[in-house]
This record gives sequence, C-alpha cells and structure tokens, in this order.
Amino acid sequence: MTTKLFDLTGKVAVVSGAAQGMGQATALALAEGGADLVLVDRNLAGAEATASTVRALARKALVASTNVSDPAAIAELFRQVDAEFGRVDFLGNIAGDGHLAQPEDLAIADLHRVLQNLVVGRFAMCQEAGRRMLAQGSGSIMNIGSLASSTALGRGHIAYSMAMGAVIQMTRELSTEWSHRGVRVNCVTPAQVTNPSLAARMQEDPTLEGRFLRGIPAGRLGRPADIMGLAVLLASDASAWITGAIIPMDGGNMAMNAGGTPGHEQHRVQTFRQEHKP
Repeated sequence: MTTKLFDLTGKVAVVSGAAQGMGQATALALAEGGADLVLVDRNLAGAEATASTVRALARKALVASTNVSDPAAIAELFRQVDAEFGRVDFLGNIAGDGHLAQPEDLAIADLHRVLQNLVVGRFAMCQEAGRRMLAQGSGSIMNIGSLASSTALGRGHIAYSMAMGAVIQMTRELSTEWSHRGVRVNCVTPAQVTNPSLAARMQEDPTLEGRFLRGIPAGRLGRPADIMGLAVLLASDASAWITGAIIPMDGGNMAMNAGGTPGHEQHRVQTFRQEHKP
C-alpha cells in the first residue's frame, strides 16, 4: 500500500537546476521512485553527471542546457520533451538566480533581470508544463520559493524577495485555475540550504552562518537532500488532495521568527566591520 502510494513508475518529470543542490536531489529522488527525467541546467556537465546516476537506476534521462529565463528556449525544451516522452507528469521548478543589493542601490536593470529569471521564466515553465498536463488531465507542479516569499529578509534581498513573493501568488492562482482540471500546483519555501553560492557568502562573512542559525530551531542549515521526500510526495498520488499549498522547509524558522535581519542590525554589523578593519 505504502509503496504504491509513492510509486512514480511511468511518470515523466522535468526538473530545472538539476546539476547540483536541490535540483539534483529532486531529480535523484524522483528517479529512485521510478520516474524518467528531463534534466535542465546551464551547467551541462553537471546535468550530464546527474543523468549518469539516473540512468544507473534504469531510468531514462534527457539533458538540456535551456536558459530558464527565456520563454522561447523553454518552449523549445518542451517540444523536445514531447518528441522524447510524449507527456509531462511533474515539474520541479527550481533553477533561478537572485541579486543582492541595498534598495537604494538596486539598478532597475538588475531588478528586471531577477524578475525575468524568477517570475517570468518560472511562469513560462509552469505554462508549458501545465498545457501538457491539462491536455492529459493530470499533473503536479512544485515551485520553489523561499522564506523571502512570505517575509522580509533584509540583507539586500529586495529584488529576490519581490520575485519570490510573486512565485507564491503565481502558485495560488495556477492552483485555483487548474486544480479542477487535474493539475496540482504547490510551492516549497526553503530557509537557507547549503549550496556553493551560500558557502561563498558564509566564507566571506564569518558571522553569517551564526546569524542564520539563531533563527532555525532545528539547529542546522538545510541540506539539498531535505527536498527529496517532499518532491516524491508532491509528484506522487500520495498528495492527490494537496494543491495551492505553501510548504515551509525551514527547520522551524517561519514558526519561530521568520528569519529576517532588520536594517539597524545590518548597519551595526557593517559599522563593526569598518571599525575592526585590519
């Protein structure tokens, strides 16, 4: 009974950001559950490495270096999916870049780039996958948002937070429009999950990890593997009546204090650094 509920045999999953981090973890979890994979990432070598592991699990894998901020490229990707698999059952909408800048310094061009990447691109992925799911009468979409979807983080995240807020509303609207036609749409909102860019930021600022951890009751940062169970749940029939949900994956951060850093705290840290420069 339990195995059947989570069985993904015969399903086709499209996962962006599949070369590393949560995208790679999602892809491998789905392959272990029985799904065939479309692995999307600008890092083609990394995506090919993920594909090798998927194929070792006796699942099919199609690799694409699609720019997921470009709707035309996304449309071409799904034409490839049609030719290779003829269906789409799950979308893991994960890839996307932010940009750190204080609000008074944020260039409008950078804001446009973030919104194109995280909002327009994510919507185009949902639209292309959704059209196919609607035609077949079934499917599930997992958008990846952030704590910043629901709360203000500070720390120069304004462009990212604006975009992530839109991802939540996109999720709710798509769920409302599509759920009665068999397509479920949910959003997972992680706290800080370790990846190369976060590791570089923490190396640059030795106080950063400690400040994050003060807001996480579970006592550790997230790991890419933390998404694996959620991805299988949302891709499978086990979540047949879960749609329009915003699901924190944050070690208790939102429940405790939402994890933001107010401006005066940022100013205090910056002042401390200036006063203690070698």
